[in-house]
Amino acid sequence: MYQYDDYDRALVQERVAQFRDQVERFQAGELSDEEFLPLRLQNGLYLQKHAYMLRVAIPYGTLSARQLKTLARIARDYDRGYGHFTTRQNLQYNWIELSQVPQILQLLADVDMHAIQTSGNCVRNITTEAFAGVAADEVLDARPLAEILRQWSTINPEFLYLPRKFKIAICSAQQDRAAIMMHDIGLYLYLDEAGNKRLRVMVGGGLGRTPILSQQIREDLPWEHLLSYVEAVLRVYNRHGRRDNKYKARIKILVKALGIDAFAAEVEQEWLHIKDGPARLTEAEYQRVARSFVRPDYESLSTVNLELSSQLMASPAFARWVARNTQAHKRAGYVSVVLSTKPGPETPPGDLTCEQMEAVADWAVRFGFGEIRIAHEQNLILPDIRKSDLFALWRLAEDQGLGHANAGLLTDIIACPGGDFCALANARSLPITAAIQARFNDLDFLHDLGDFSLNISGCMNACGHHHIGNIGILGVDKNGMEWYQITLGGAQGKAAALGKVIGPSFSAQQVPQVIERIVDTFVDYREADENFIQTFARIGIEPFKERVYPRHEEVSA
Repeated sequence: MYQYDDYDRALVQERVAQFRDQVERFQAGELSDEEFLPLRLQNGLYLQKHAYMLRVAIPYGTLSARQLKTLARIARDYDRGYGHFTTRQNLQYNWIELSQVPQILQLLADVDMHAIQTSGNCVRNITTEAFAGVAADEVLDARPLAEILRQWSTINPEFLYLPRKFKIAICSAQQDRAAIMMHDIGLYLYLDEAGNKRLRVMVGGGLGRTPILSQQIREDLPWEHLLSYVEAVLRVYNRHGRRDNKYKARIKILVKALGIDAFAAEVEQEWLHIKDGPARLTEAEYQRVARSFVRPDYESLSTVNLELSSQLMASPAFARWVARNTQAHKRAGYVSVVLSTKPGPETPPGDLTCEQMEAVADWAVRFGFGEIRIAHEQNLILPDIRKSDLFALWRLAEDQGLGHANAGLLTDIIACPGGDFCALANARSLPITAAIQARFNDLDFLHDLGDFSLNISGCMNACGHHHIGNIGILGVDKNGMEWYQITLGGAQGKAAALGKVIGPSFSAQQVPQVIERIVDTFVDYREADENFIQTFARIGIEPFKERVYPRHEEVSA
């Protein structure tokens, strides 16, 4: 993983000192609420329903064991003993005292972490897939370019006051696990026929109240022009993006208004002026960053492990976990392991206690190379695990409530904190999540259903990515009451799709049975080994509507 240099450390330490002074001035009455607002947001500090919420940056979702232990310490000493991992590969603390924020930021800085640009109208956390660098289907390791983007965008004065927040994702695997089509800029890194690194550039994606998938504006962009081309896109957006209406300020609205061809033409014109300027990358600069991402000292392992084979035969529960919660690795004898944060209705998706964080950090050292990844599905990844260690790791994960074999299944629910914490939410997400998980508690049945995504958002901001869930649930307000709108057919990846609203919304009590009827419809209509999306594409939405809205019958809990 990337190692801070003296420049990185100096920058972060200076920001800690700066914000400490700003907090003291605000508490002394020298700064008004209005003056303090942009200052705290630039440091990832929100004022939520009950307390301040601090969002910590985890660039492209990568943590060291030492960093995760620091996050655990902060959860124990400054919060209520847990943290919440988000769909943006960040961590949120929901119960923070303002006076203690400078101390927390100092603890983060001491382990090369910060909360800079986790909020505000700026370039947010650069994301990529959680298996970058180790996935068997990866073309190239996207992390060096993600880190170069992070360095370039951090406190870049030209882009600190954009019309609205701005999100960038980069991916280089055959399967897009970074959801690049729902980002303001999505980048796909690949090799051309001559073996040169090239980029496909997508723009104008985003969810929220106006969900739009990104569109391609450039193919075959030489990697050396990564920064200059992104800069050209941001300049056009900064110049024309709306600042009079925050609901129409995202780049997706600008691209839609201008049309993709006109937007692309203006970007190309802007790029011609800067393509060979200081932002053009050199091989030396790439190698400077790439050296931090050297491959660990892997052992030479056999592809056949007889001990593992016997363990799989002896324990169906272990075999099921290996089948669902491991990912193929580039190196023989290794896999990546998904630690599920969704064991059942008692645990909100993405929440980990300080004890669990410390345990995962210990496992990363004992079984791997001291590294942890955060997936946008809100699970944790141990990227380099020997197959011979899987059984021991699974037993430990089971003891900590992190060994549930449901990665990619219906109960692997993505959910925002919703109305229990967020001041913007129209409805609560977590009780709905818990009710669905309680109804679908038969793991054998879930495995029979196969790959199945269910995403929940408490408001139109779509932090739970409900638009791209196979089943999406959106909390809405009806005369002060919480209701839930259902969408079907959403998907992420290279075949990304936005879900379609099935019809009128439902009360909280109705939602679990509605989901059950949707699942039953899928089971009745599926052919052979079809997954939900394949069945939905074949039969359309009408059979689901007929089952969910039966004539002369109300859906009840």
